[in-house]
Formats: sequence, structure tokens, C-alpha cells
Amino acid sequence: MSIAITSHVIDITPAIRERIESRFEKLNRRQIALITPHVVIQKEGLNYLVEASAGVPGETLFAQAEDENLYAAIKDLGLKLERQLSRYADKPLAQRAHGTQPEVQEG
Repeated sequence: MSIAITSHVIDITPAIRERIESRFEKLNRRQIALITPHVVIQKEGLNYLVEASAGVPGETLFAQAEDENLYAAIKDLGLKLERQLSRYADKPLAQRAHGTQPEVQEG
């Protein structure tokens, strides 16, 4: 998977790229194709702000995390994306469950 990583504040080192890619690899466990994932790293004061967006069929996932430690912010970002992807994956099942409940006939 090709992940676009941009930052105007810091240089993207191989270690940072590897950490981000490893977080996105965990998202692939759901077997849902991520379309053009993009990560932006910014620095606001003492904190790093990491934002990510990725398309999935019919929707776009977006998350951001902020922390003094860049690697902690990347971890938080990954967890937020995992929760969104889980909700996205379970959404069709929930819709089907509500639509197929039999009607109770009084008789």
C-alpha cells in the first residue's frame, strides 16, 4: 500500500515512515481496501498534530491526534482509524439486522 506522508515542519525519516506504515498494515486486517491514504504531520507549539484521511467504498475516514511525542500521536491516530473502520465494516450488518426482523402477528 502506498501512503502519502507530508510535513512542512519535519523531515519524514525512515523510522517515521515505517511507524505510519505499520499502523496502516493493522488496518488491512479488516480486508477493506483503503483508497489513497494520506497522512499530514504538523507541529503546533510543543505538540505534534497528525491527521490522516483514507477513502473506503462510499465514505472517507478522517482522524487526527495530538501529542508531545510524535510516535504516541501516530499510535492514537491508528487507534481512531481502527475504530472508524470497525464501525464501517459492521455497518451493513447492523442495517440488515434491523430490516429483516419478522413482524409479530396478533391472532
